Amino acid sequence: MPAEPAELVTLDRIGRRFGADPPVVALRGVDLQVRTGDWLAVVGPSGSGKSTLLNIIGCLDRPDEGSYRFEGLDVAALSDRDRAGLRSHRLGFVFQSFHLLAHRSVLENVMLAEVYAMRPRSGRRDRALAALAAVGLADRTDHLPTHLSGGERQRAAIARALLNEPALLLCDEPTGNLDSRTTAAILGLLGELHAHGLTIIVITHDPGVAERAQRRVRIVDGELRDDG
Repeated sequence: MPAEPAELVTLDRIGRRFGADPPVVALRGVDLQVRTGDWLAVVGPSGSGKSTLLNIIGCLDRPDEGSYRFEGLDVAALSDRDRAGLRSHRLGFVFQSFHLLAHRSVLENVMLAEVYAMRPRSGRRDRALAALAAVGLADRTDHLPTHLSGGERQRAAIARALLNEPALLLCDEPTGNLDSRTTAAILGLLGELHAHGLTIIVITHDPGVAERAQRRVRIVDGELRDDG
């Protein structure tokens, strides 16, 4: 029998609060396991805690309580520098607003992923070109982001996220600024990446986006419920 996929993300009783007197509880007692090769959708309305959850998984924030292990590594025990290294080398991020530099070409935007990760310069351009070709943007490499459609900008953002070959792709409302046809195309691209073995977590308020995932959980008032 084939070996069971390894656990990539393990959250145990995660809690997160903001402010004081009284504090706002964003997450409470969250348990979650994500295995290598999963495609998980986290569904919930605005203010439910889903972006806070993604920020903790993405090492952009720290929980106030509970434990988080990534590939078996105790994330809470890492220094800020080591957490930054984990983000750069093992995690990829795709956001609703793309986060592309308007004054840089699409190719330069993608290459910046390796600059931030301090990877060798040799071969960087070729690797970025290959990533752009993989998302269907081989003919847009010299364009500025302002000259691209919304779908093309999100494809560029996905190419940038993939350049460092992450173990996990984190998507925060990746289709929130896109029309239905473009949304379908982006979900199709994510489906292709998942079929090739990439582990994906998508944060969304859209049931149609969540439906494409192989597994769904719902977050309500900071508490996670498994939808199957």
